[in-house]
Amino acid sequence: MEFVNENINLKEIVEMMLYEVLKENQLSHKEWYSLKEAAKYLGVSINTLAKFREKGLKVCEIEGVKRVSKSEMDRFMNENSF
Repeated sequence: MEFVNENINLKEIVEMMLYEVLKENQLSHKEWYSLKEAAKYLGVSINTLAKFREKGLKVCEIEGVKRVSKSEMDRFMNENSF
């Protein structure tokens, strides 16, 4: 029975990993991101994203909803790379 339980746990682990990979892949194909998603896309914290905004990262805000375009994030990172 121990072997069966190990297989069930392995299956659950594989399913969780597949879900995360698919979620990450879906995130990379969006054009407009929430601030939380933008921070995740850039691999930084929300606080660092706020600093990027102070340094020129453009954010769209409509009726309090803030979004950042993927092309803007890529532009900002390329312009600030050395």
